[in-house]
Amino acid sequence: MKQAVILAAGEGNRLRPFTASKPKAMLTIAGKPILEHVIEALAGSGVRSIVLVVGYRREQIFDYFGSGEQSGVEITYVKQERRLGTAHALLQAKGVVADEFLVLSGDKLISADTIAGFVAVEPEAVLVKRVDNPTRYGVVTIEDDLVREITEQPKVAESSLISTRIYALSREVLNVIDARLAISDALNAMIAQGRPLRAYETDGTWLDIVYPWDILSLNGLILRQINPEMGGVIEKGVSLRGLVSVGKNTVIRANSSIVGPVVIGDGCHIGPHVCILPATSIGDNVVLAPLTEVENSVIGSDVTIGAGSIIQDSVIDQGSVIAGHFTAAAGEAEVRINDEHHSLKVGAMLGEGCNIGSGVVAQPGVILGSHSRVKALRLISGRLPDRSLVF
Repeated sequence: MKQAVILAAGEGNRLRPFTASKPKAMLTIAGKPILEHVIEALAGSGVRSIVLVVGYRREQIFDYFGSGEQSGVEITYVKQERRLGTAHALLQAKGVVADEFLVLSGDKLISADTIAGFVAVEPEAVLVKRVDNPTRYGVVTIEDDLVREITEQPKVAESSLISTRIYALSREVLNVIDARLAISDALNAMIAQGRPLRAYETDGTWLDIVYPWDILSLNGLILRQINPEMGGVIEKGVSLRGLVSVGKNTVIRANSSIVGPVVIGDGCHIGPHVCILPATSIGDNVVLAPLTEVENSVIGSDVTIGAGSIIQDSVIDQGSVIAGHFTAAAGEAEVRINDEHHSLKVGAMLGEGCNIGSGVVAQPGVILGSHSRVKALRLISGRLPDRSLVF
């Protein structure tokens, strides 16, 4: 396999507010968009011809990846104007795909070892994996390494084996898509016609992101695999332990402590007397003022966090400005996403461009929409829509 089609047109409604202004595939995990992790995994396995099917907020993908030269690949873009399913997305690439090609999702995190062997298989084939929550995915029924059926999101799963939605396909599959919306439906039709679909199992990295707090779990897992790089200026008295990567033109001021795995981007100003604890990613041009503590969190680029703040198990999107003594401590919370209720331990989820006054306390599980403003000394809780004003 020398070519891969990556489906990256989706929005990710349950991930709002973080997908209100960006595609799901462009969510940042461990300092990089999910889509960049996928492209790097393909390039690491020798697949350098990439077809990107884009739709929602596609200009952000164009601007970030361009021709693919920076990533060591060659990218061809195909637009999916209406998001009518994965089969419809693949059909948009009909004019540019080779005789044989891989298909992957741009919003599922993988590593090179996940597909290293799969790039050599012959079509038609699907990569499968055992998971703890199979009913969220397409459950695969297998007999003698051949797929008998893919059942999407069954109420009861007969096995823990699911489709990763990574396929090795030939152009023949395009002939059976017709009006079908999902690739799994097209493959089931091929199976019904007597064409074999082989299953190959992986135990490599394959991580899905469905809810805002999934950003934290994926970030923590990927950070364990980073290659530490040390750029910028590290002042005397700074303590660095574990896997720590610091970007160029970043300054870590005296008496700060960083315990990895941690990634800090370019052009940041950290400290003095700042504590950054494990499983934390910090974007570019971030300011962490003195006496601030951040743990197990994802801080987007161009964020400013004032002095004396405490941030745990939280996601703060790009461009937010937070005054001093902000508290987002982790705790048990009941969080509602659409009609679903979730009980979990989490901090705060803040959309991009928020402006938070001094002394604000965010209760565990709060989801604050993008471009919201919160006056000083307020307590915020629950779910607040984009452009909320809390006075």
